[in-house]
Amino acid sequence: MALDLIITLVASFFAVALLAGYGASSILGALSPERRRLRRLTTIGPSGENFDSTLTLVDNIDPRFKNLPGIPKSPKEMGRLRRRLAMAGYTSPTTVVVFAFLNLATPVLLGLATLTVTGVRNGWLFAALAAAVGYLAPGMLLARKIEQRKRDIREALPDALDLFIVCVEAGCGLDQAIVKAADELDLTYPALAYELRLITTEIRAGKPRIEAFKNFAARTKVDDVQSLVALLVQTDKFGTSLARALRTHADTSRTKRRQNAEERAGKLGVKLVFPLVLCLFPALYIVVLGPAVITFVRVFKQL
Repeated sequence: MALDLIITLVASFFAVALLAGYGASSILGALSPERRRLRRLTTIGPSGENFDSTLTLVDNIDPRFKNLPGIPKSPKEMGRLRRRLAMAGYTSPTTVVVFAFLNLATPVLLGLATLTVTGVRNGWLFAALAAAVGYLAPGMLLARKIEQRKRDIREALPDALDLFIVCVEAGCGLDQAIVKAADELDLTYPALAYELRLITTEIRAGKPRIEAFKNFAARTKVDDVQSLVALLVQTDKFGTSLARALRTHADTSRTKRRQNAEERAGKLGVKLVFPLVLCLFPALYIVVLGPAVITFVRVFKQL
């Protein structure tokens, strides 16, 4: 038993050391200034290229990483993975490699850790379960990050629209309003500020404003953002008042945010039932009924 444990520990140490060394060298090599400059040059497309076609490019990943296990080989799968990472806020090409490395490393690490704790002879079932959990964990964490970022952008949109209205009514153009709103919302709502900066970067790079807003809606997949983009397209097409349209949409978004908050507050009572039943009520029963039970036991022992 001791020999098996020593072999398992040594194998785990070497596996973790090899994975960590390879991952660190790959990440440091990909983040070098020369690699970043080459990727920046290769990822710049024509001005009419939309967001979906940009994310389906595989050439913006280091060629050393294309044949690694876990890296999608087809452009369609690569585009789907890039879109999911972009929805979570990870737009760098290196994040694909990091995500693939986590998909490979977490099952191995959790499986080896479980074998070390439970033993080699009797712990294979638990190690398989831990490896399955480790394989599903990166995708689940990414989905949770996407939903959290969507909620942050949805809740920040009314404040951003208010800033747009103030800037537009003060005489600024919509482009200047986007820049000002990104600067003001950087501390309170960093996710929306980052997306607004991406819009500004695309406009300065030569993309039409409407195309940049459509890319914004495609990156976030938020219903309120898609409604805002449709409103801006109609305003630009028909020449209606931008401030009035933004004020109407801001009122609608603010009402929807308040309704969502009331809905979450209404669900809070139901969600508190399980912590109360499982955690608070047993301790309360012990404190309240414990002395009485002890007294009854002592009385019946004396009889």
